Amino acid sequence: MHTRVIDITSREGKTPELCRTIEDKVLPILKKQHGFIDELVMVSENDPNHLIVQSIWKSRDTAERYVREQYETVLKIVLPLLENLPTIRTFGVHISTAHKLTAAKSEKAG
Repeated sequence: MHTRVIDITSREGKTPELCRTIEDKVLPILKKQHGFIDELVMVSENDPNHLIVQSIWKSRDTAERYVREQYETVLKIVLPLLENLPTIRTFGVHISTAHKLTAAKSEKAG
């Protein structure tokens, strides 16, 4: 599995609208993408304008396909609610208890 971790700062007071937009407009796009597994949206308890959004993909290839084919569309949807461009980091998933995965299983699933 592969994950994209997106660090977002919403415009002042726009976090609730951003969360609704992700749920109502972005998530339906993600769910149609081959290899998409899950999306987590986390809002900081210390700074309500700071969010971490994590998408989980079956493989690096499926995540990269999403970036090539749909990310610009998603960015255009959320951009009016953001203070600045998001910071994106990617990781291979070593263990996921929610998805009952360990690195060894992931490597076999290739």
